[in-house]
Amino acid sequence: MIAPRRFLPSISSLLALEAVDRLGSASAAAEELSLTQSAISRQLKTVEDQLGVQLIERSQMRLHLTPAAKDYVQTARVSLQDLAQAALKLKANPAGGSLNLSILPAFGMHWLAPRLRDFARRHPEVTVNLGTRLNPFDFATQPFDAAIHFGRRDWSGVHYMPLMREEVLPVCAPSPGATGFDTLGALRAAPLLHLDSRPDAWERWFEIQGQAVSGLRGMLFDQFSTMIQATIHGLGVGLLPSYLVQDDLRAGRLVPAWPGPHVSLGDYYLVWPNDRAMPEPLRSFKDWLEGQLPKNTNR
Repeated sequence: MIAPRRFLPSISSLLALEAVDRLGSASAAAEELSLTQSAISRQLKTVEDQLGVQLIERSQMRLHLTPAAKDYVQTARVSLQDLAQAALKLKANPAGGSLNLSILPAFGMHWLAPRLRDFARRHPEVTVNLGTRLNPFDFATQPFDAAIHFGRRDWSGVHYMPLMREEVLPVCAPSPGATGFDTLGALRAAPLLHLDSRPDAWERWFEIQGQAVSGLRGMLFDQFSTMIQATIHGLGVGLLPSYLVQDDLRAGRLVPAWPGPHVSLGDYYLVWPNDRAMPEPLRSFKDWLEGQLPKNTNR
């Protein structure tokens, strides 16, 4: 049940209050909202009268929210963002059925994107909106229904569905007369390329090979795509997922830097919040995604 209307200020009043809190003055809020300064003042007075609480403190031509109002406006800001996002979803798909999905760039481009046409064909009632995020986030503060997440089931507050295990291998650019490194010591001394969302990947890889190392340094990248190009152009050795470099290995643009088997440092998961009911578009997507996974995979 929705609270009594007397506790629900108008959207105009909430927008004015949020803008004043963020910008610090009625004039700045008025400019952003295309209103007059007096209109902003009236909206603030209206919400104060409606709630029966002082919300604004004035000092040296600036407006400040009271401590209690600060808490209130945080909740109002989230609600306004949710309402705006719902309006965008409605506009994008008037028939209903939008799914906001966060993806990892490399996985989304190389694994998910080629398969999405099949989902669109099977579920024309669902519009999938994709946004990229490189690190885990809080579903309460981000406008997503679900996310593709890489890790070791260390994200709290979510349900998980395993998708696939990621196997990585060290690769480098080919050089005349050499196709890799003869010893782990030589490999460790080479320029090693790092991904900032997996800062300990090389240390973990060397540990699996039986060598405990720490403090490895080298060029840092925020995405696999740029790391792959840097590796192809001879800037160092990249520790890269096999599914991303298989074409470059076949074409000879890259060669294995170490003869050992591929190793896994984590898995991909579909994750969604466990504190809300699963929306129907997400249920359709989850069921479809399960059908895309190898039946004999060890998940």
